[in-house]
Formats: sequence, C-alpha cells, structure tokens
Amino acid sequence: MSTEALADHVRNGGRLDAAGALELYLDAPTPLLGRLAGEIRRRKHPDGVVTYIIDRNVNYTNICVARCNFCAFYRPVGSAEGYVLGFDDIFRKIDETMALGGGQLLLQGGHNPDLPLEWYEDLFRSVKQRYPAFRLHALSPPEVVNLCRLSRLPVPEIIDRLVDAGLDSIPGGGAEILVDRVRKLLNCYSKATADEWLDVMRHAHRAGLRTTATMMYGTVETPEERLEHMFRLRELQDETGGFTAFIAWSYQPEHTELGGSEATGVEYLRTLATARLVLDNFDNLQASWVTQGGKVGQLSLAYGANDMGSVMIEENVVRAAGASYCMDEMEIVRNIENAGFTARRRNMHYEALGEPIFRGRQVPRTLELAVARGEDDATRPPEIGRYAARSAAEKKARQAGATE
Repeated sequence: MSTEALADHVRNGGRLDAAGALELYLDAPTPLLGRLAGEIRRRKHPDGVVTYIIDRNVNYTNICVARCNFCAFYRPVGSAEGYVLGFDDIFRKIDETMALGGGQLLLQGGHNPDLPLEWYEDLFRSVKQRYPAFRLHALSPPEVVNLCRLSRLPVPEIIDRLVDAGLDSIPGGGAEILVDRVRKLLNCYSKATADEWLDVMRHAHRAGLRTTATMMYGTVETPEERLEHMFRLRELQDETGGFTAFIAWSYQPEHTELGGSEATGVEYLRTLATARLVLDNFDNLQASWVTQGGKVGQLSLAYGANDMGSVMIEENVVRAAGASYCMDEMEIVRNIENAGFTARRRNMHYEALGEPIFRGRQVPRTLELAVARGEDDATRPPEIGRYAARSAAEKKARQAGATE
C-alpha cells in the first residue's frame, strides 16, 4: 500500500498492521506523520486540553545487580557511591512535593538484594499512615520481578501484597525495547524478559491497577523492533485496557558502558507520531521534555502528544547520563499555552484536577531538578537494619558498624 493510501486508511479509522506502520515510519514525510498524528490526537481529545501532573520522581536506591549497559545511574553492591534512602528522607520529599501542589511519588530504584519485599511493604504503609491521600506510583515491572525472585513468590501475590500495603499504580519503566534479542544485547534480559515485563502488567491490570507503558529507543534495535514493541503493547491493551499512557524517550548515552550517540529530535518526533498511529487503543501520549528539552517537548504537541508528563521536581537516572532539563509548573504551562492549548492538571488516572496551582497561590519556582541526596551524604538509613542482609557487602558493613 502506498504512503498516501496508508494515510487515508488511518484517517478513515483503519488500524495499521506491521507492514503499513513500517512504511509510514520509514518513508512518510515528517510533516505528513505529524499531521496524521495530530488528527488522531484531536479525534481523541477534541477539547484542546493538554494535561500534566505534579509529582516527584524518587529513586530510592541506586544499588543494582542488573548492570544494564545503557544505565549510568546504577552502582554495584558495595560501591562507596551506593545509597538507600531512609524513610524520613522519603517523608521529607513528600512534604516538599505537597508544598508544590503534588500528590504522588513516582518511586523506582535499582535491584538491591538487601531490600526485601517487607522493606517495601513497611515503607508503603508508613507513607499511607502519614499521608493517607498521597498516591504511590511505584515499582516498574523488573522491580516486581526482582521481588518475586528474592521472595520466591509469584507475581500476583507480590502485587496483592504491595496493593495491601498502599501501592496505587505501576510505572512503565524497564521496558526498554520489548524484544529479547535487544534485551540480551543491552544486558537487561536477565532482569526481565519481554514476556515477563508484559506479564507483570497483565497481572497488575487484572488486579485493578492502572499502569503506564514506556519505550527507550536508539540503542541497538532496528526500526522493525521498535514497532514490534508498540504492537506488543497494543495487543496487551486490547486484552486488558489497563494502560493509561505511553511515553517514548531517546537513549541517553553519556557516562554509560554502551556509549554511542543520541537519536535526533526529528527521529523522536517521527517515533512519537508513529506511536500515536499504531497505539490506537491508548488515549494518552506523553511528551518526553526531560530528554528532549522544553521546545521539542512543546513541538511534540503537534506530533500526537496530549500530555506534558510530570513536573518531576527530582530526577536522577537520565541526569546521570547527561540530560539536565528542568521545567517547573509555570514553565510547562507556558509551553502548553504558547502552543495554543489549554493546560490542566491531572492525576495518574488522567482525571482532571483543575487550573494550574501557581495561578491560585504563590509557589516557589524550581529552576533545577533536585537529586536523591547530597554528594557528601554517606548516611545509612536506620530501617535497613530491620531486615536480614543478603549481600556480603551489606553483612560486612553491619559488622563494621557494630564494632565502631
């Protein structure tokens, strides 16, 4: 089918197959892809509203045994640069988030062998006890898989226990590309295969949780594999309807073992637009301003995105790989409105929360994203001593502490 015929097929509500999607992705002029994606966005969101959420991205530990070769954030077990945040640290971050009008933490971290399931349950319960209405958007599918392996419990039981402790929804991190050939080359196959990632999301949806879905592109995958990733998400969404949004971002190569170069902004916009065409059963697409910057983030609204994602407040993972963009609520709203849209706050379920916070009361400007903790902070959280140490490094650290 020609590019023009495929465009008409999409305009008439037809569903793309893999061959048609590949032809559009590779051969359609970029302005045409943008127009098609914009038409689909307007069909789904005719009110001209672009949403965003005020939350905080907290990485509770950087200690990780997965050792993905595209990650500049993780530190091996025993590293002097490794950390675990204490419960009080997380409470302080929640207080700061609430002061800025936020009501949710996006909580993700490394696969730390010394943090058992009980640590997460105790943390979640402590958060809910102090902040009953605060939401926990927490633990990507590979983190859930890691807890299954540590506890020797099945995925549904892990999810049930986390929900009982206070989990509200699951972020879509750790998807990378949902093709095992790629995952093996990226050294992330062992942390979760493509089927394992999808299976966690399937069980989460069955348990009544809503989740997001992501894609990190621009490493070793082919265009066909990027599309395979999208089609696997579309298939699961057909089955469960549990995904609220899709977020794509480009691989950030600085300081990573894998190295290489970052995909261009044009490639990002083409990928985003193609996702809008392929993922016809996803209502929402987020703009990845944190990797692309505010202006490409704004341009994303003409290439299928209807959401500017999170104010974030804090970010540690892509910052470690060289990205350092920051936009507070005022800047996000300015970008939305300058593009001709109406800005509205939302929650993770994409329920409208109202006008921007800063228009109702004075809010401190955030001109730089916060980090997990200060560079000179080498404190050990007191809570970790409640749980049995698994790694030799943690056992040694406790022995050293006992003799001081």
